[in-house]
Amino acid sequence: DVQLQASGGGLVQAGGSLRLSCATSGFTFDDYAIGWFRQAPGKEREGVSCISVSGDSTNYADSVKGRFTISSDNAENTVYLEMNSLKPEDTAVYYCAASALASRCTSWLAFYYGDHYWGKGTLVTVSS
Repeated sequence: DVQLQASGGGLVQAGGSLRLSCATSGFTFDDYAIGWFRQAPGKEREGVSCISVSGDSTNYADSVKGRFTISSDNAENTVYLEMNSLKPEDTAVYYCAASALASRCTSWLAFYYGDHYWGKGTLVTVSS
């Protein structure tokens, strides 16, 4: 079975840091781009960051550029999202997803079509 398990969420004060992990199994990790998405209460889900199939291309939402860093450990089939300088507006449920179509991380929409998988989310709460 395909699994994407997001973990590492929690409660943190504004200005603090968290590291999210997305542990995957059940598919060929090297064939998929991995993306992080988030959904805040009452808002639509949005793309946060993506790392390409080869790991040499990344993409970030403007709202997190310079604060979040995505990385992957292909030996462990795991992708990380290092989140620094957190703000209350970063509060959301964070999801990781895999997409064979989003190979170069040029489109968030690619995670909703074709060969793709989604995991359950992890809650990040940033207090002011």
